Amino acid sequence: MEDEFYRIKRLPPYVIAEVNAMRHAARQAGRDIIDLGMGNPDLPPPAHVIDKLCEVARKEDAHGYSASSGIPGIRKAQANYYGRRFNVDLDPETDVVMTMGSKEGLASLATAITAPGDVVLAPNPSYPIHTFGFIIAGATIRSVPTTPDERYWESLDRAMAFTVPRPSILIVNYPSNPTAETVDLAFYERLVAWAKENKVWILSDLAYSELYFDGNPTRSILEVPGAKDVAVEFTSMSKTFSMAGWRVGFAVGNAKLIAALKRVKSYLDYGAFTPIQAAACAALNGPQDIVEKNRNLYQKRRDVMVEAFGRAGWDIPSPKASMFAWAPLPPALKEMGSLEFSKQLLTEAEVAVAPGVGYGEDGEGFVRIAMVENEQRLRQAARNIKRFLASKGVNTPAS
Repeated sequence: MEDEFYRIKRLPPYVIAEVNAMRHAARQAGRDIIDLGMGNPDLPPPAHVIDKLCEVARKEDAHGYSASSGIPGIRKAQANYYGRRFNVDLDPETDVVMTMGSKEGLASLATAITAPGDVVLAPNPSYPIHTFGFIIAGATIRSVPTTPDERYWESLDRAMAFTVPRPSILIVNYPSNPTAETVDLAFYERLVAWAKENKVWILSDLAYSELYFDGNPTRSILEVPGAKDVAVEFTSMSKTFSMAGWRVGFAVGNAKLIAALKRVKSYLDYGAFTPIQAAACAALNGPQDIVEKNRNLYQKRRDVMVEAFGRAGWDIPSPKASMFAWAPLPPALKEMGSLEFSKQLLTEAEVAVAPGVGYGEDGEGFVRIAMVENEQRLRQAARNIKRFLASKGVNTPAS
């Protein structure tokens, strides 16, 4: 018998899991770890959403199998959201499918549309499912940059010219996880034109659609006329409504891709628990003040973190969107590498961050910082980091 199964051999050890295990062990030992590693919202969902969950869960007929693609009300609610937010017209029957979070949706679509040996273009660094969902499905990954500058377009053109077989799928993710980079509508217009010219499907991950800062709303690729000919887009309620554990996401857009995703999902699951779907409808259709409230809270945390960490001696670029900062290692400690830096920061400063190398080789030299602790804890983290840097001989500015 083989020592390892075929697909397991294609999956390297999850680097970030190393730091997560250390964090867990430290907490079990009673240490006060400030966890800025995992993007796990610390805020509750809106009260009316929880009320709807409880109301429907009390109904005797609400506990059977649900609809794999989502109940009609949830698909209609998502279509209405796209109409309000992006002025995009979606047919709830053909253009929308509910997923168990955007992560499951991406993985299921990869299973639906990928043949062994297909080449997929994915950003590096990127959220792991953007690559490993397709690796599990048997594809080969060719990396393209995450930063949307001219080097990005040159990389796409080289990939089409020199890759055999030619790439058939491109993954995009803006606001980016982990880098927090954003794009404008002109970028998507150019991308849709490129995809049509090269006969490439675009899968857009828009999980952080509502966590934008400084009054600059994120854009959807589906705002581009004709984008539905080549693109689907994934969104999630995890961050927008602080419903991460509920596992509610959506894929919308190209009807052929949506149909393929629906077909695979019909074999794999019976859909999310019906009361959860009803509560998600209440979130999408009900008062939206929680969305702006969460956005303002994360923006304030961002400002506190950038200012406090800077005074501690660690300059961090201010993210334009998402719940993350993509921070270069302090120059004096760059040779340490992102994994060792993250381990030492956890052990010596009691601050957990995610090593950049866990998001791809181009993530080396960075760590991802999640803004999932309150302002007081962020300032405490800054004080701990200042002591850590001083212990390494790094000059820190005066308080």
